[in-house]
Amino acid sequence: MTTKDTVQRGLRVLIVEDEQALRDVFRDFVAGLGHEPIAVASAEDALEKLVSEQPHAILLDIRLPGMSGLDFLELPAVRDSGVPIVAVSGVATEGQARECLKRGALDFIRKPVTLDRLSAVLAYVEPFARARAESEQERGLDRRPAPRAAVDLPVRLLTEKGVPWESTCTELSASGMKVVTRARLRPGHAVKIAFAPPGSDTPLDAVALVVRADKSGAALWFLDLLPNEVQRLRALVDRLRL
Repeated sequence: MTTKDTVQRGLRVLIVEDEQALRDVFRDFVAGLGHEPIAVASAEDALEKLVSEQPHAILLDIRLPGMSGLDFLELPAVRDSGVPIVAVSGVATEGQARECLKRGALDFIRKPVTLDRLSAVLAYVEPFARARAESEQERGLDRRPAPRAAVDLPVRLLTEKGVPWESTCTELSASGMKVVTRARLRPGHAVKIAFAPPGSDTPLDAVALVVRADKSGAALWFLDLLPNEVQRLRALVDRLRL
């Protein structure tokens, strides 16, 4: 695909809105502008689509069931994606608007959202989304994943329902791990994990997104590791690969 092809195609716009009627309006209007809408009702579902659909832009309601839009903006996986995000809220204060922008949102709009306003916002976001898409093409869409090391590491896994499972990590990287587990995991859902890295008595607790799950195991993507924890894992993986 050439850069020209990318410019001529519509954007994939991820719409995160829990009110179905408004979600449908946004979806139909985005489609009418020539873009491809991807509509979900929660931040948790948006995380799954961020991985599987690779949207070019996101319309994000701030008040959502479960994980809030503000919490979504804070996730390292969202920040690292570089996808331009427009925050939307019906009960927004000026302070909340500033907080959304501080956490990485490109723009902020208040409900009720007129279609003229939505059109103007998408026109504003589009150059940023195009530039990011072209940059991704120049680097290659299949970027090399973080280096991985083969391990045999006990992991305690806690599902969304609070059920604990003793599992085994077979591959470890600074960005995630592969685990063998009897737990029934679904891509796009978050789990809590706890493990002690090899050679360390200090355990790591993390929230991870299930990216893939099949008979060979589940691939998990760390969502909330602190920078020093990422560096710690990166150094460990480098040592294990020697």
